[in-house]
Amino acid sequence: MSRQEVLFENAAVHTGDPETPRATGFVARGEWVVAVGERAALRDAFPHARRADLGGATVLPAFTDSHIHLAAVGLAMRSVDLSGARSLRDAVATVAAAARTAPPGAWLRGRGWDKNLWPEGRFPGRADLDPVTAGRPAVFRSKDGHAAWVNSAALERAGIGARTPDPEGGVIVRDPATGEPAGLLTERAIQAVTVLAETASPDRLEQAIQDATRAAHRAGIGAVHVVEDGEVFAAFQRLRARGGLSVRVCMAIPEDSLDAAIGVGLRTGFGDPWLRVGGVKIFSDGALGPQTASMLEPYEGQPENRGVVVRTPEQLRDLAARASSHGIAVTVHAIGDRANRWALDAIEAAQGDSRRHGLRHRIEHAQLLHPDDLPRLARLGVTASMQPIHCTQDRDIVDRYWGERGRYAYAFRSLLRAGTHLAFGSDAPVETLDVLTGIYAAAARKRVSEPERPAWRPEEALTVRESVRAYTEGAAYASGEEDVKGRLAPGCVADFVGLSEDLFAIPPDRIPEVRVRFTAVGGTVRYSESSASS
Repeated sequence: MSRQEVLFENAAVHTGDPETPRATGFVARGEWVVAVGERAALRDAFPHARRADLGGATVLPAFTDSHIHLAAVGLAMRSVDLSGARSLRDAVATVAAAARTAPPGAWLRGRGWDKNLWPEGRFPGRADLDPVTAGRPAVFRSKDGHAAWVNSAALERAGIGARTPDPEGGVIVRDPATGEPAGLLTERAIQAVTVLAETASPDRLEQAIQDATRAAHRAGIGAVHVVEDGEVFAAFQRLRARGGLSVRVCMAIPEDSLDAAIGVGLRTGFGDPWLRVGGVKIFSDGALGPQTASMLEPYEGQPENRGVVVRTPEQLRDLAARASSHGIAVTVHAIGDRANRWALDAIEAAQGDSRRHGLRHRIEHAQLLHPDDLPRLARLGVTASMQPIHCTQDRDIVDRYWGERGRYAYAFRSLLRAGTHLAFGSDAPVETLDVLTGIYAAAARKRVSEPERPAWRPEEALTVRESVRAYTEGAAYASGEEDVKGRLAPGCVADFVGLSEDLFAIPPDRIPEVRVRFTAVGGTVRYSESSASS
């Protein structure tokens, strides 16, 4: 790789570095920043550097998406998209259109449906799919990925019938009259179908990653924290080996690979600035959308429902203890207040090994916390890896299903005030990976589509600067890379994003007007607005 020095100049640079917070230029040698300061001084100090004019853009460290399913983003681009369905009838019509052009016998796959938006007010089932799928097996994940709508052919191929028991941590929804599967699977029950329908070839996975990476660059993203399976990790390694990886990856260890990772001595932090091993991803509960998030008290209007326990307290403690004792951090999916409490209990029990190995544990989502548990994240050194876009998109169903408990849903301000490290992401393809939309959600507590609607629980809003920090410095801290990422300073990677306006000089309501002009990773421009439009 070339070690040529490049002076990036003619920009308003917000470095994220308290030593030099503002600059008009910086110098990169290969992938690394070697100097930051005023353009004239840099020209004098580096007279032989190639000059790159940034066109007066506002420049920040490149954003990190701290929770994304990158391969799934790319695969979703080539599957049936049900996110626009505003009724069950719309969803069925979209599936019917896809079935008419699908090869005979091929799986129909897709995602994005959200029954909480539908006037029918019920979950879909196989009786809705069977008439329009012509015998082809079909599976469509919900928007949040925690439920799957399947037809009779899919159930048959997976061997799921009336006598099939619910798997541990999952539910096969059944017809109450006959006991037959109704065509809806939740949590771990989904895997019996998706293992047949969603397995992608190595080439297809690599193409999906590259497609999604281009979308990430358009959003100003230079690094991602990925929560997917071992096949995706293998695809990242192949791309890295041949120089085809243009986004920096921190890859979570799948829970079912924990023993294998321990067996070969793999530890959190292994890798390089392009591909790094994170913590082990553990599911403790479901999600708010299908009302499977694990709750201390029942859902509003559902006195028998406290969600789905994917992992018991004992199982969580065992997993956290085994991982921590072998130098592997835990990355726990926890949405409901009971799930978050149990995750914190498990992490607290493993504090001795955690301190010995210098581990930084994380809770993914941390969507609802009991007030008693809110200060525990900071006390235990647990990063809250959260997705601001969920806050605004879920505001109505939080009020519907959690009621007054929603005061501590998406409690960004309360967590930050308690001293918690925040790392922000998107959970794409569940939601858009557009970072500026996420910053707007965190700072304005509004949806881009509803600017006139009052902010939702504005007491939990962040400033724009705090929101940006969670996509840069906070994300770097979460992956143990704050010395080299999340800032534009000597010794850091030359990853940066150029914006059309200064986010810190405009009111939050104007953030949706801001454009990403370019994104660079490793000193190389990976996306340019001017090139994309030419």
